[in-house]
Amino acid sequence: MKAFLCKEFGPITSHTVEEIDNLVPGDHEVVIDVHAAGVAFPDVLVVQGLYQIKPEFPFSPGGEFAGTISSIGSKVRIWNEGDRVIGFKGSGGFAEQAICNEYNIMPLPDSMDYLTGSIFPLNYGTSIHAFKQRAELKEGETVLVLGAAGGLGLTAIHVAKAMGARVIAAASSTEKIELCQSQGADETILYSRDNMDRDSQKQFSNEIKNMTGGKGADVIFDPVGGAYSEPALRAITWKGRYLVIGFTSSIPSIPLNLALLKGCQIVGVFWGNFCVLEPLVNAENF
Repeated sequence: MKAFLCKEFGPITSHTVEEIDNLVPGDHEVVIDVHAAGVAFPDVLVVQGLYQIKPEFPFSPGGEFAGTISSIGSKVRIWNEGDRVIGFKGSGGFAEQAICNEYNIMPLPDSMDYLTGSIFPLNYGTSIHAFKQRAELKEGETVLVLGAAGGLGLTAIHVAKAMGARVIAAASSTEKIELCQSQGADETILYSRDNMDRDSQKQFSNEIKNMTGGKGADVIFDPVGGAYSEPALRAITWKGRYLVIGFTSSIPSIPLNLALLKGCQIVGVFWGNFCVLEPLVNAENF
């Protein structure tokens, strides 16, 4: 079969497509003939050695994909050859075949095509895990979503609304704000596209507080980091939950005295490790 292989860390253009042996499933694994694979931010990072997880060489990137099961392990009982499925794992999707643990796949509905299915798991899986297991989001709470017009941000809006929350979406252009509104955001904040200076940070915090009657957001969903994190944390409510999702801007340095003053939790969200360490709980999310 053909696979996009990374043999050493480097830019995406330095890697090649090569012929490798077909895959053979272990006892609790399935092999999927890949029809479509999503391209996500972690894929760009992992081939450069910049991601939290560093697979052994050689490897194929591609953490989410969709296709049909071509073979199953001897102890697999819940799947059959020919099943249409969505798969998710740290890597392996940029190939004609991918191998998955039997619990790290889900059925692909008849109403969903392979291309749509291939971009479903990472963003929705992260958002569901963030709000359900990590924040324990309650109906009626207010959620602030940073970077709300990105893939993760939009799924965060969808999931938070489905769980009965009020959503404030923050984004960096009027076009992005309009997109967030069309996807169900209750309120929106337009912030600077460039890193904020202290005055802009203070203004951002005040806008959040004003939209929550001075109370602050119950839950903050932050895939951005950088200069946006501290002003957002300053506008969290007492006993709020700050979800650390990622750092598309940069890794922030946050004064920890804010967590003390707010009585809040700063909670890491790493859906990839959650899938590996708690596969049955993750399966229940879908």
